Formats: sequence, C-alpha cells, structure tokens
Amino acid sequence: MKYSVLNLVPLYEGNHYKDAIDSMIHLARKVEELGYERYWIAEHHNMKSIASSATQLLIQHTLANTQTIKVGAGGIMLPNHSPYQVAEQFGFLETLYPNRVDLGIGRAPGTDGVTAEALYRRDDTISQFSKDIAELSGYFEDTNVVSAYPAAGLSVPFYILGSSVESAYLAAELGFPYAFASHFAPQMMEEAVAIYRENFKPSSQLQFPYVILGANISIAETDEEAQRLATSQIQAFLNIITGQEHAIQPPLESAEKIWRAFVVASDVPHFGPISFSMETIERNEKQVVEEMSRVSLIGNPQTVSKQIYDLRNRVDFDELMVCSYIYDKEAQYKAYELLAQVLRED
Repeated sequence: MKYSVLNLVPLYEGNHYKDAIDSMIHLARKVEELGYERYWIAEHHNMKSIASSATQLLIQHTLANTQTIKVGAGGIMLPNHSPYQVAEQFGFLETLYPNRVDLGIGRAPGTDGVTAEALYRRDDTISQFSKDIAELSGYFEDTNVVSAYPAAGLSVPFYILGSSVESAYLAAELGFPYAFASHFAPQMMEEAVAIYRENFKPSSQLQFPYVILGANISIAETDEEAQRLATSQIQAFLNIITGQEHAIQPPLESAEKIWRAFVVASDVPHFGPISFSMETIERNEKQVVEEMSRVSLIGNPQTVSKQIYDLRNRVDFDELMVCSYIYDKEAQYKAYELLAQVLRED
C-alpha cells in the first residue's frame, strides 16, 4: 500500500509563518527519504494559525527543495479560483517539475462565506464545481475556446477531494481518483468510498477506482507516549471548533487535563468542508472532537498496525495519506518513520 503526507502548514506555539514554511520543507525532505509517495499541501484562508493560504507557491517551494517525491494540492479549492489561472499555474509547475505534480480539487471554499466572497466574487460557487472541472480539464486538453499555456497538451493528474457522498458520485462519474477527508470529517467515509467504487466509470486518466484515505497519526515507541503526543491534536481540533486562533500547542500529561480547562464554543466556527452549527457544538465539544478525530492512528507500531488492519476491514482504500499534529519535530519525524516501517511490513 502506498503512503503519503498531507500538510496544513500549521504554526506551532512560539513560531512564525516563516518557521511554519521551513518546517514544511524539512518534513518534505524527511518523508521523501522514507519513501512516501506524495506530499500534499492544503488550502485554508482567514485562519491565523495555518500558513497554507497560497498553496501554489508552497507547492513550487516544496518541489524546488525536494528531488523525487510527488507534490500537490490537497487541494485547490476550485470555487476560490479561476480555472484558467489554475491551469496556467499548474501547467508551469508541470513544465518545471515534470511528472511530479498532483492537482487535488475541492468544492468547498476552505473558509467562511465572507472570506470566500473576498477570494472569488461569485454567488453560485458550489453549483459551478462540475462545470469548473470540465473547463479546467479543457485547458490541459486544449479543447476550450481559449488556450492556457503552458498547460495546453500537458498531463497533470486530477484528484477529487471530498467528505460527502456528493463528491464520491462526482469522482466516480469523472473517472478520477478520490481522496476522502476522513482525517477530520469521517462521518460518511464508508458510504462515500462504497458509492465511489460501485459507480466508477473508467476514464483516460484512470481505468480502475483509486481511493486515498486521510488519517491522523501519533506514533511512538510506546502507547503511553503516543497518547501523550496526541494531546496536541486534541487541543488543535478543540481550538477549531471553539474558534480559537491558537498555534499547535505542546502536549499535556493526559487528555483529561484538556477537558478540565477548555474554552466553551461561543461562535460558529469554519474549517474546510465541515458545516458546524451551535446546536451541534454547544455542550458537545468533547463529542465533536472525538468524532472529528475518529480516524486517527495512535499508539506504538504494533498497535498502529492493528488499527490499520481494522481500518482496511471497514473501508476499501489504496493509499493512506496522513497528517500529524505532534508538537516536537523530532518526535514527529519519528512517527512518520515508524509508520513507514509498519506499512512496508504490511
């Protein structure tokens, strides 16, 4: 099974944006050495603690500082962009770094409505998604009225990102690979993947269905240490649903300490395709965080190996794409190393 990394380029407590970008490059080099298949960078806007707002620039920077690993967007939130400009940008990336560029495409704005309007002033962004994908494909195939150079005639693989059954149907209809956001929105994971596989239609890009599944990781030599490191992830998810703008925090002794002192949600937050409401969150913060983090691999290598086995029994996927909120960089690198060892032995 192939294994890959998703990076939101988060800020860590005490760091600045340049530090987050430097950490992004260091991690890319580490996982390239470890044999990871691809390295995707997310797109988020108006989030003070996440530095992945200019995704195309971060992709180019990562490509320039690595040698072989595939680098791509996880994803480009297409409602925020002109398909023409996306084609031009990724055409240049493919020209500079041939056969190393992935284009993951999402239908959510990756931000709140007001910011989405500031990004791309259009009222019908969601309903335009299929049309925008067709237009984007046409620029690479050079079948549109207007040509986008140097994209015209180039082949950049498309991936549909999603967290719902709607995205599964679309990916299946188009015959594209499907990347499911189970690392923070696992509610429809089994159903969406099943729909995608059952309805898949072969295309010029892909003859058989291909599923990438997102997961969080916190892996260490012992279960106890992995659980301790995972408290940074709990704090990060809790910050999201309570609207806090905190960077990634150091780990605590236990999760119980987090829940004894957390800030109650007072506003409706935003985060990618998740649609929150106060009715969902109010007095249910712990339950919401636990549901968001349900697809998390936490433990020592033996524990994680069993968790992966159980996950594969629940859902049929081809590639695991992981994200880590471990605060200590060396511990984080070790987690990616241990996961690679587990999957190589699988």
